[in-house]
Amino acid sequence: MAKPAERFAVQIEGRDLELSNFDKLMYPAAGFTKGEVIDYYTRLAPVLLPHLRGRALTRIRYPNGVEGAHFFEKNAPGGTPSWVRLETLPVPGSTKSRETIDFVVVDDLATLVWVANLASLELHTPQWRVGEDPDLLVVDLDPGAPAGLRECCAVAMLMRDRLGEDGLSAYPKTSGKKGMQLCVPISGTQDSETVSGYAKRVAEELSAQVPGSITAKMARALRPGKVFIDWSQNAAAKTTVAPYSLRALESPTASTPLSWAEVAAMALGDEPARQFGAAEVLTRVEAQGDLLEDLLEPGPPVP
Repeated sequence: MAKPAERFAVQIEGRDLELSNFDKLMYPAAGFTKGEVIDYYTRLAPVLLPHLRGRALTRIRYPNGVEGAHFFEKNAPGGTPSWVRLETLPVPGSTKSRETIDFVVVDDLATLVWVANLASLELHTPQWRVGEDPDLLVVDLDPGAPAGLRECCAVAMLMRDRLGEDGLSAYPKTSGKKGMQLCVPISGTQDSETVSGYAKRVAEELSAQVPGSITAKMARALRPGKVFIDWSQNAAAKTTVAPYSLRALESPTASTPLSWAEVAAMALGDEPARQFGAAEVLTRVEAQGDLLEDLLEPGPPVP
């Protein structure tokens, strides 16, 4: 007979939640449990929540851990507590032919813990807050083997300098998988097509300068040995993995903010170019705070 699921009633900031299955292995190869996933997100809440607030959240859920089936979830699931913030938003081109979706918005710790308890290992957000234009430009650097994170770091520095010529400041983070992203605070006064168009122009310019190492074209056949600058992440319908989000690999890596000194050291081979695990991210935040704090203030418009 199956053993009954362990359930715990907890109260977080005045909200009642029921948590379950703390011992369930989410990352079997690493022995990392659902309880540890909830603990990770709870401890990171002070730096993570500001990046989630006001943004429609897409979750990737792994009810039976990273080795089991998973699914993308945008819509609020059945049984969503009444206190969870929902925003009904249009979804053009939805695969399920829905015209609108009730998105979950994670504004507080109770909602974050509730989301983590649903085995939502990965958290993905758009570049805009609900009802507003994009306040972030995102450059996704995706390496085609044999290129890897080290090559991404070199391209990141080129991209940083090019954006700097236009008065824009870029902040790096690992993707938690194989590449990295640059996040750029912008004014929130231009639509996603304008932002996307600018990102495409800059990506194509760098690709023309260093055609042997960089491509700005989607075609997979063009990517081996190059870093693909994915400017299309700035489309309104796209989302990017949130800073500090776990990733569903064999071990619990996370999308980790970096300093530019670290990016330079990885690009030059002075430090190994690598992704960081959950425990390391917690240690880094304790020592450094949020390296992406500047993303929370508006930047200039894109030219």
